[in-house]
Amino acid sequence: MTSSLRVDHAPPIDAPVRIEGTVGWKERHGRSVLVLVLRVLTLVVAIVAWQLTAGHLIGILFVSKPTLVWNQLKAWAESGALWSNSWVTIKEILIGYAFGAGAGVALGFALSLTRVLASVLDPFVMGLYAIPKVALAPLFIVWFGIGLEMKVILAAVTVFFLVFLNTTAGIKQVDDNLIDAARLMGASTPQLILKVVLPGSMAGVLTGLRIAIPYALIGAVIGELVASNQGLGYLINDSASTLNTAGVYAALVALTVIAAVLNAVVNILGRWTDRWRPNDQAR
Repeated sequence: MTSSLRVDHAPPIDAPVRIEGTVGWKERHGRSVLVLVLRVLTLVVAIVAWQLTAGHLIGILFVSKPTLVWNQLKAWAESGALWSNSWVTIKEILIGYAFGAGAGVALGFALSLTRVLASVLDPFVMGLYAIPKVALAPLFIVWFGIGLEMKVILAAVTVFFLVFLNTTAGIKQVDDNLIDAARLMGASTPQLILKVVLPGSMAGVLTGLRIAIPYALIGAVIGELVASNQGLGYLINDSASTLNTAGVYAALVALTVIAAVLNAVVNILGRWTDRWRPNDQAR
């Protein structure tokens, strides 16, 4: 009896070896580069179109010109007005975010662990959350004046509700069986919070902290626009009062840069918080 070994479609010896994952990484990397190039081209085309149409198709008083905006930014940078007012706005954002986020997490845990009190206060909290924050600005001016404190508090209030509501939502997702088991094993309240409630609610807490970052900017700028003598919002109002459209756009450009930096921070935190999501943990 004879036997034969049959080989179908044998690859050549010198055929390239495909490593799974390498091509996918190259494709993703190439796509990211392409997207970046297209974004830059879109920005360049928009600026060029703006420069060419301003003063011809649309009045300069309404849209200014990129060159005029650049000159205004340069003048503010040389005089120090850009840096000093930008730093004021950044301080309002950072301090307001720190106070609002800290209070939101602390009160979220405090009320969620006392469910009767949480049920009593829930409609009042939701009612306050529904109030447009810009409507609180005149009241805060009466209480705190037009200085740094008013803008910080307005930013903190804006951040507080987002962090508070996401914290309470995260705590509600903690498995009650785990809490009961920890209590049966004699866990104290601090141990229960640190070992069970905090890890189980971390996805909600981090989500609240992440999405509240841009709202700190919104709260601070709203306060500056309503009443202020410093900050980028003040530069916008001051430029608008003198019909300096280039100044308005220049201040908006500075705010856009700050918002872009905050958005980058949000994206970094988003990748970090994704690891705490239940769906990811179950994979």
